[in-house]
Amino acid sequence: MSSEKSADDARQVWDVVVVGAGPAGASAAYAAAVAGRSVLVLEKAELPRYKTCGGGIIGPSRDALPPGFELPLRDRVHAVTFTLDGKFSRTRRSRKTLFGLINRPEFDQQLVEYAQKAGAEVRTGVTVARVEQHGPAVPDRRTVAVVLQGGETVLARAVVGADGSASRIGAHVGVKLDQVDLGLEAEIPVPATVAEDWAGRVLIDWGPMPGSYGWVFPKGDTLTVGVISKRGEGAATKRYLEDFVARLGLAGFEPSISSGHLTRCRSDDSPLSRGRVLVCGDAAGLLEPWTREGISFALRSGRLAGEWAVRIAEAGDAVDARRQALNYAFAVKAGLGVEMGVGRRMLTLFERRPGLLHTAIAPARARYRRPASSSCTPASHRANRASSRSASPPW
Repeated sequence: MSSEKSADDARQVWDVVVVGAGPAGASAAYAAAVAGRSVLVLEKAELPRYKTCGGGIIGPSRDALPPGFELPLRDRVHAVTFTLDGKFSRTRRSRKTLFGLINRPEFDQQLVEYAQKAGAEVRTGVTVARVEQHGPAVPDRRTVAVVLQGGETVLARAVVGADGSASRIGAHVGVKLDQVDLGLEAEIPVPATVAEDWAGRVLIDWGPMPGSYGWVFPKGDTLTVGVISKRGEGAATKRYLEDFVARLGLAGFEPSISSGHLTRCRSDDSPLSRGRVLVCGDAAGLLEPWTREGISFALRSGRLAGEWAVRIAEAGDAVDARRQALNYAFAVKAGLGVEMGVGRRMLTLFERRPGLLHTAIAPARARYRRPASSSCTPASHRANRASSRSASPPW
């Protein structure tokens, strides 16, 4: 790995500094490190750490992983049960795996280890206060200063912001958001008999508030249960989660973790760069607007950010750096941007006509029936499996 020394102060200048060690940051670090560049990852938490996330790994996520990466799957999903606010239950099955389920601490840690094996250096327990591209902390126009809390300065030829939905690097770039949602989630340990009922199957419940939905993702002896809706409806969202858990017959089990998180989607005209600084993943507001799925967007945008950060690090002047940053933005918008546009249209339809969408996603060969309040409990789904048919999940 190469390193440079500033002529002024003999400090190391990293080719690429990545802020954040989640899927986006680890992917960016890996992409830059395998290109032979010096890479430093700065993460404020100690790893591994918990993240509020369902942990569903869909096809685009698998395709964006480093070569040879073995997913730490907790379950493989072959069936999806859909309900409309607890009613009109319908289970659809596939002989093939629809998607996999992971725990984020294990998954994120493994991604970071892949970046380290590729040559990236990782520092945890450090918080980035700001980045500066001009001023006394910046020795020349090809350098960005990353200022840590406490005053330490780290120098880089390019910076990738992957520091989550409340990103300080995103604020520097000027990321604009047009959708903010609140997700609440509980990790609920369950007995083996309950876990067996849920194995290989998830539940998606289209919720009572416009645009809301809930989920149950089985992960061995734990069920990840959560709901999401628009920000500003915190009390109603909390009630939805409580009612959802009770309806499932899970209220008697004590969650090991209860958490909340805001998801943020970028507006179409939101910038993805400023000077020699790029943003990706949640820091850029990149996620699917309808399902709020973010792992695949993080992995794919992180890889792109790492690849173009290398080009920006090599740029000899501001004009060349700007050209590379625009190429990165074009690559993101041409792929992920198109998917987000489709997701926005789906969310609009879902908000207005959830029943129509439920029928379209889970058309009944057999007659729908209105189940009793207990019909969404794990044991009741055994009967549903016999009448279900192959399908892909909505995301």
